[in-house]
Amino acid sequence: MDYVSLFQNLSNGVLIGAVYALIGVGLTLVFGVMRTINFAHGDFVVLGMYFAVVMNSLFGWDPYLTLVFAIPLGFIVGALIQKLILTRVIDAKPETMMLATLGISLVIGNLLLLTFGGEPKSVHVSYAASTVSMGEIRVSVVLLLAGLATVAVIGALYLLLNKTEVGRAIKATAENRLGAELVGINTKRIQAIVFGLGIALAVTAGVALIPLLFASPVTTGAMFTLKAFVVTVLGGLGNIGAAIIGGLLLGVVEVMGASYLDSAYRDAYGLLVFLVVLLVKPEGLFGKTVKRV
Repeated sequence: MDYVSLFQNLSNGVLIGAVYALIGVGLTLVFGVMRTINFAHGDFVVLGMYFAVVMNSLFGWDPYLTLVFAIPLGFIVGALIQKLILTRVIDAKPETMMLATLGISLVIGNLLLLTFGGEPKSVHVSYAASTVSMGEIRVSVVLLLAGLATVAVIGALYLLLNKTEVGRAIKATAENRLGAELVGINTKRIQAIVFGLGIALAVTAGVALIPLLFASPVTTGAMFTLKAFVVTVLGGLGNIGAAIIGGLLLGVVEVMGASYLDSAYRDAYGLLVFLVVLLVKPEGLFGKTVKRV
């Protein structure tokens, strides 16, 4: 066995999986607090990609430089969407909330299509073909930067959730919304913050991916929503740590499948593992079994 090639593929899978984890963490954070799946999540990843494309086209900015502006803008947009739209249906039936996010997805996709057309777009960076040597393994600089950006953002999220009053309020709201309100927590404000954080994470992932992939309003939004759903379900819905592991697993499975089997079916390998996990452990690899009444 060629161990150098094996570890090369593993490292690539872990780095791309880290970005998948970032997408999944945003989705599972929103689910953990608001108890709904955001079907527009992947479209915000695409919005991040197009934001980087526009900033590069207008000002020549490196995609990773745009994160300084993309993250706060994503948070503001997410918080406004929650306060202006989703808060009106937060207490309705779960399917109403999901339909609202599906409507947001359709609006974003069609606005992008009208603005940029259907032709895929990307950003070329000068270091696109550059690599960093780690012994006999060579790691793409673009992948490495994407992985480092992901680690930094998830690290900041960890500190926010575990070391601040806002983080404790988010955990309390996720645990018991009524109980949180009884002790004086403004849960509507917390929900706006959480949705803003979820969108900021999705936008960050989009910016990190644009040097690697093409952005398209036609298909990519749905693809990223599906990947986010796969990541969260693989680990266990509502579990941020498990979503990180699920993202890494998905990245490794896709890269290894594309390298050793057929690259044309790269996305299918992750879905196959997803279906196997659902059959064997429906609550996810690290989820708790839900007792049926």
